[in-house]
Amino acid sequence: MQVATRWRSQARTDAGKVRARNEDAFLDCPELGLWAVADGMGGHARGDRASRMIVDALARIPSDAEHDSREQQVRQQLHWLNRRFVMELTQAADQPPQVMGSTVVALLLQSHRATCVWAGDSRCYLWRDGRLYQLTRDHSLQQQLMEEQGLSAEQARRHPSAHALTRAVGVGDKFALDTLELTVHPGDTFLLCSDGLYNGHSEQSLCAALGHSSIEHALEQLFSHALEGSARDNLTAVVIRR
Repeated sequence: MQVATRWRSQARTDAGKVRARNEDAFLDCPELGLWAVADGMGGHARGDRASRMIVDALARIPSDAEHDSREQQVRQQLHWLNRRFVMELTQAADQPPQVMGSTVVALLLQSHRATCVWAGDSRCYLWRDGRLYQLTRDHSLQQQLMEEQGLSAEQARRHPSAHALTRAVGVGDKFALDTLELTVHPGDTFLLCSDGLYNGHSEQSLCAALGHSSIEHALEQLFSHALEGSARDNLTAVVIRR
């Protein structure tokens, strides 16, 4: 089944003000009804290689299939990459400890169906009828402390390892993806972004940006606001609107 291009999208990535290398990557394919953001991790160019391999693998998924089949292919590609990353690090066991992995958040749209698949702390937001919804739940120690110990977001954020990931592509043999499916409404706007982008925003500033009638202006405001701050991490965002 060919995906009808009824979606408009804009995407951008920026290294930020501190990092010498941009380890983020994005997929922006409205003709496929598929978008993704990946935030790589690992030294010696391993992080940017991991994130690029993820978006390249997702881009090869054909559009001439039903929604459920395409979702399954997204999951299969990510599980295959997890095994590959882990295997590569195992083969390099005689070298100093290394990390090669990446977060991923992918959005698949077809007709009135939307499916979000993710691992890590890259997020998917929905802007609908003047309200902002965070569709994904971070796979991070901060989120785990909030859920298991009842800490507030501010309390959990003060933990020295708050930003450590509890799940991502390539971090171990036991890998799982979370999935959320919903029905799309006219005018819905989705935002996929890395933590470097949303950490530079309040909920109010995200709402102000996504409330623009133009997705081009929305993306510009997302980056201009984040870059006015410290921008210590790479920043990536994809804005999708029906």
